[in-house]
Amino acid sequence: MVKDLEVAIIFADVVGSTQIYEEFGDTKASETVAHCLETMKEATYQNEGTVIKTIGDEVMSTFPTVDQAMSAAIAMQTAISTDNREEGRIPVSIRIGCHFGPVVQEQNDIFGAAVHTANRMTSQAKGRQIVISGATVEQMSPEFRRQTRQIDVATVRGRIDEVALFELLWDPEEATSMLPTIAWDAPREKRATKMLLTCQNKTVEVSDRKKSVTLGRAEDNDLVIKGNLISRIHAKVEMRRGKFFIVDQSTNGTFMQSVQGNESFLRRDSTELDSEGTIGLGRSEAPGTALSIYFKAID
Repeated sequence: MVKDLEVAIIFADVVGSTQIYEEFGDTKASETVAHCLETMKEATYQNEGTVIKTIGDEVMSTFPTVDQAMSAAIAMQTAISTDNREEGRIPVSIRIGCHFGPVVQEQNDIFGAAVHTANRMTSQAKGRQIVISGATVEQMSPEFRRQTRQIDVATVRGRIDEVALFELLWDPEEATSMLPTIAWDAPREKRATKMLLTCQNKTVEVSDRKKSVTLGRAEDNDLVIKGNLISRIHAKVEMRRGKFFIVDQSTNGTFMQSVQGNESFLRRDSTELDSEGTIGLGRSEAPGTALSIYFKAID
């Protein structure tokens, strides 16, 4: 049966689980991760939440209200932090992201843009952090709202506008002073408004109208480049707060060369692009060659 409803969605995962397995071995690491998952699930149940699913070292839960979700998130962080003090425990940390919004529930799973936004909040969090969207803060009680601070803004797949990121300060001893908000409408230094990327007589644009384009050999990319070292979806170029970033998602990496001749290499990571230069997918490409991508930021 399919249902439409509004819920607070939490993703909570163990930070650096791969390194834990490498350092402590499969048996001890799997016990540690399993204990974390049980702790996160128990905090969900105690705050009237529903565990939707576990995915490896991650738990996805929903709650009727944001306050219940925040209570669960604080309980998760507090319990894991307390467990780390026990003798013989492998010290671990978890990161949590939350967003409140409409979802479609089908059988035992949920779908919709709100799920992607909640997951994006988690990817923006560091260990021991609880990161939430601005829309979620608006649904909080005043008590919880006083525990939040704005830390950044981010782009989210499927959304044109940027999303404000807030942190819930669950451990007052670790709170650090910073500006209370990031001004949305404050005057900014003059920045480029769009970036053009050209390869083989085809040009695509990254701007406020389309904040992300994909590059690769698959036909459904915005800019299709064929080559035996190029992945199906090799990389993407994103606009974030008036700056342009390239995100590599490939096997062989991405090469950049500025007009000044400075070269850099990227694999499974992201970096800000210069105002003008050349991109090579899978290998370094000289400017003007058949597989080179020329990029230029325009005011």
